[in-house]
Amino acid sequence: MSELLNYILAHEDAFRKNRLPSLYSDFTLQRTTNPDGYAVNVGAWEQALIKAARQGYISRGAGAGQVKSSHLVLKANESLLRDLEIPELGQPVALSTVIDEAVGKRTMVPLQVYRTSGASLRRRGWIDPGALSPWNVMSWGMKQLRGIVVGSDSSGSAAPLRGQELVLVENLQEAASRVVKQATAQASSKMDLVNSKEGFMNEYAGILDAGVDFSETDFDVLLLYLSRDSGSIAYDGKTIKFRPTPDTPTEITQQDTTIASIKTLMWTMIKQADILEVKIAELTATAKTALNNKNRISALSAVRSKKLAEHNLQRRFDTLAQLEEVYSKIEQATDQVEYVRVMEASTGVLRGLNTQVGDAAKIDEVVDELREEMSKVDEVGNIMSEAGPEIDETEIDDELEALEHKDQEAKDEEEAEETRKKLAELESLEQTTKEAARAERDLDSALTDRLSQMSVEDVPGAAH
Repeated sequence: MSELLNYILAHEDAFRKNRLPSLYSDFTLQRTTNPDGYAVNVGAWEQALIKAARQGYISRGAGAGQVKSSHLVLKANESLLRDLEIPELGQPVALSTVIDEAVGKRTMVPLQVYRTSGASLRRRGWIDPGALSPWNVMSWGMKQLRGIVVGSDSSGSAAPLRGQELVLVENLQEAASRVVKQATAQASSKMDLVNSKEGFMNEYAGILDAGVDFSETDFDVLLLYLSRDSGSIAYDGKTIKFRPTPDTPTEITQQDTTIASIKTLMWTMIKQADILEVKIAELTATAKTALNNKNRISALSAVRSKKLAEHNLQRRFDTLAQLEEVYSKIEQATDQVEYVRVMEASTGVLRGLNTQVGDAAKIDEVVDELREEMSKVDEVGNIMSEAGPEIDETEIDDELEALEHKDQEAKDEEEAEETRKKLAELESLEQTTKEAARAERDLDSALTDRLSQMSVEDVPGAAH
């Protein structure tokens, strides 16, 4: 079995062994006879394909020393059917029905339609069902090819799978969200938000699966979504600039292009240096092996090549150091420009506020007026205090003493009541104890009288 099928069988609960015959059958016929079963089978296949693509199990291939896969675009063709084939059950018969349902729900969108549509996937009316759009033209053409228009598909069975490429909307939106989150989190300056297409592809190739890179088509779709549909980046086909806020300019300037070029060149120098370092290590090992084998000529050739590689490596390091210095100066200048812009804006704000406040003479006048008004308030308060009734301080002291005396009496009464309760409890306990002792004495007396009245003959076991 293929890696794709192994992944689906291992990770999808819906693809249990007892469910496989139903999933691989022509369940298209259940659309009217068993709608619930039909919906379950369609949903199981749809989610299985979307998740498998997200994990990099669709259309795998190698490129530039790294495994590449189609994470965002599903190639629905005969190759996909072969990858899903089970020897006991064959190929999934109703896969074309699954694709049709997904296209109808817009969880999968034909690639050509997505590229040519100028509207956003997020808007409800992305494609007007009543308009003569490529979507409707394609749908009508597919139905004609299947015989729906002429009525030859009246049996309701699944049609053969037509080869087409479909954008997986869920995976596309997830990848875009991760890219934007990572880019904005790592950006310490505006220059970090600018990159070339090549640099973008190198940095975010494994955004969904670190072990499997995006395909070229994936990147084209992702960049189209980020620039056209979500507005997260500005993109002119070569240079990419992330837009952390909606008011960030959408145009790519010459400064942005230059920054992207420098970053790409720096990345290229680093990759070349890595390759040269590996080559130097290999040549060193070759020279040592040749010396051990007494092959002086091969050893000299390896050492000569090693010296040349070391010379090239040093040149790469020198170039990289110069590029890093230039990049640092540009970054410093960019920060200075931003600083000056903020200072200018701050100066304008302060100027406006100072205009509203006025000069120092006006401030002194306002403060004097404020003090005068405050003194008037104090004067009025003093007059009102003088007009109030006179209170004898002796009466206040007597009333306070009376309140304290009353409060003390209340406390003494509470303590006396508490003492009476405790004494009553002690008397009750003592009375109970006396009664218990009296009952015990009565019991002992009764027992003594009973024993004295018993005769020897009454004792059990006595001899006759």
